[in-house]
Amino acid sequence: MALPEDTCHRIELVGGALLMSPNPGVPHQRASSRLWALLDAAITASGAPFEVLEAVNVVVPDGLLIPDLVIAAAASAGTTLGAHDIVVAVEIASPSTRVTDKKMKPALYAAAGIRHYWRLELEPAPRLYLGHLERGTYTDRLVQVGESTGLTEPLPLDLDPAALRR
Repeated sequence: MALPEDTCHRIELVGGALLMSPNPGVPHQRASSRLWALLDAAITASGAPFEVLEAVNVVVPDGLLIPDLVIAAAASAGTTLGAHDIVVAVEIASPSTRVTDKKMKPALYAAAGIRHYWRLELEPAPRLYLGHLERGTYTDRLVQVGESTGLTEPLPLDLDPAALRR
């Protein structure tokens, strides 16, 4: 039996249990839209064979997650993406998801072999944790307001987290 569509919650599957969180609020959505646009522009400018997608279903070994954004290799038109399709998983921490985004999801993404996990925290000021998978865990580099990501991999990206907040 399929679950009915729920437009008020994001429902993910982890280890056979459903993980529900409320849909994101306005600051989260604003940051997500801005980050999507900046990532899309960087992908276009670099000619990288990627696309940026919002809230897609990603199958990982222990369930199904819905990252806020992903940078994916040319995705199929199916309802889910495999972890092997994901270049970067991005979560934007909200009060209701902060612990999950900081503790549980990095472990699940790492176990799935996703090479990059980025976490954006909006409060008290925007800061971006750029995680790179090394020996089964993410090594983070913190980028704060006034600093630049200065990335060359997985694509060239110069981004100050201040650009993601009104």
